Amino acid sequence: MPDPPLPCCVPSNERAVLWEGSLRESTARGRAITGSTENMQPLDGGTFLMGTDTTQGFPADGEGPVRKVIVDPFYMDIYPVTNRSFAEFVKATNYVTEAERFGWSFVFKGHLPVEEYQRLVEDTVAAAPWWCKISGTDWRHPFGPDSSIHDRDDHPVVHISWNDAAAFAKFAGKRLPTEAEWEYAARGGLEQKLHPWGDELTPEGRHMCNVWQGNFPDLDTAEDGFSGTSPVDAFPANGYGLFSVTGNVWEWCADWFHPGFHTIATRLNPQGPPRGTSRVIKGGSYLCHRSYCNRYRVAARSSNTPDSTTTNMGFRCVRDRG
Repeated sequence: MPDPPLPCCVPSNERAVLWEGSLRESTARGRAITGSTENMQPLDGGTFLMGTDTTQGFPADGEGPVRKVIVDPFYMDIYPVTNRSFAEFVKATNYVTEAERFGWSFVFKGHLPVEEYQRLVEDTVAAAPWWCKISGTDWRHPFGPDSSIHDRDDHPVVHISWNDAAAFAKFAGKRLPTEAEWEYAARGGLEQKLHPWGDELTPEGRHMCNVWQGNFPDLDTAEDGFSGTSPVDAFPANGYGLFSVTGNVWEWCADWFHPGFHTIATRLNPQGPPRGTSRVIKGGSYLCHRSYCNRYRVAARSSNTPDSTTTNMGFRCVRDRG
């Protein structure tokens, strides 16, 4: 008589091999301990509930299931990396970003005057025609070749690829956060809340982050005070003293993106799959709106290829403790 099938809770050999590989990568992950901890927040780490099962989420993104995850203590930048900080890095290294090398980047259509749109737009994204390919756009010229970052020193740097962000982090003696570290930090000690401050997007009518208001993508009423990026300290910090963790700009994470790898990966310092085509981005941006992309929730996740640059993607760094 044949043996009965194994219960579903017992992993297959393939799942076991993947899990063991995930555990090895977690244990052997690169550490960064030489960077300055100025303007970084020490975080104790520990166990937290990652992900969400809420109906507000996007199941195809792999937001769930909710699972217990453990992260080691680490430091995280209090703010996203600003134009000022990135300029200091470039001055010290003569680094040239990928957008500068490519000669173009993506700009949101609503940030281009009509005459500029007609003169500069070379192409749009078919699935999202509000994204316009504009030559001469880079971190110094965020809205096209005639724009500048004058008076925007304290705004998050944008048009930064994952590769650019990783280069900055390495120079600074830091690294990009894993998705688990990012979500642990963004939650600010609150368990399974939608946002870093709770479940309501605007408690008592108060705007807590920089996202879209109005009719996306045609009209941003800017009720929160900003259309486009805002200074990194424009809204209150979360419970861990971190600013601008949701809204404003998407933030690159170290992990390769996969919608289901986390269901079989180790829960100890998880790092995502060993390879992929896109990297995880977290936090949403000033273009997120409940009618289209309410990914300003802490459990939300998305991705982009490591060489991609847009006017709403930035980053912050972490450093290991001890």
